[in-house]
Amino acid sequence: MDRDAPTNRARPAGTAGTTAGPPDPWEAIDRLHGWLTANRAHGGREGLLLRVLKLSEEVGEVAQAVIGATGQNPRKGVSHTWDDVRSELCDVMITAMVALRELAPDAREVFAEHLASVTDRSLRPDPSPDAEPAPEPAAGPPQSDAGP
Repeated sequence: MDRDAPTNRARPAGTAGTTAGPPDPWEAIDRLHGWLTANRAHGGREGLLLRVLKLSEEVGEVAQAVIGATGQNPRKGVSHTWDDVRSELCDVMITAMVALRELAPDAREVFAEHLASVTDRSLRPDPSPDAEPAPEPAAGPPQSDAGP
């Protein structure tokens, strides 16, 4: 998306005409992660599992918004807008980023490397029919039982 292109979104008060770029999302994720960690009800392995499980809740909210935006529930009719769907998708992304940050203090680098790998794998020209795909490296959560 062209950052200089006009948008229909209002700018925060006092920012009209400024040329500063968008804030770094990973700085915000670090702050959210710190706040959630300081205010969590459960720590250790249970806290980690609940943090990841929160992602399923957010995905369910996307589904609910799509059903509401399309009027698929005859009892409720059209109960959501496509703006609601976009907002819920953003919540999924934020929740996933916070969960990744929980698993990896270097979440920014982990994500950048994974995105580059997926982009390369997805956008490279089709291999010859005889070529075998390279095996993916195994990765998982930290092996420490000490918890986050």
